[in-house]
Amino acid sequence: MKVKKIPQRMCLGCQESHPKKDMVRIVRSPEGEYSVDFTGKKPGRGAYLCHKRECFDQAKKSHGLERSFKSPIDASVYDLLERELFGGGKDEG
Repeated sequence: MKVKKIPQRMCLGCQESHPKKDMVRIVRSPEGEYSVDFTGKKPGRGAYLCHKRECFDQAKKSHGLERSFKSPIDASVYDLLERELFGGGKDEG
């Protein structure tokens, strides 16, 4: 019996490879809109992150999404992605 290969993707935050199904995909649609793709099937260019806040924060700090999408990303896009991924902004206080 042939063993099926599990697709691996690299996290923009921690720079580690994980199985694709364990990651969340950030998508830039052909219209230029950014969103979180939990299904992995939305059309557009994608980049992958772990489900950890530390990885999101590191990708934001290191401009990983900008490099991956080869375009500048506005701070409001990061806020939108953060709300979609973690259900709200950072807890402060």
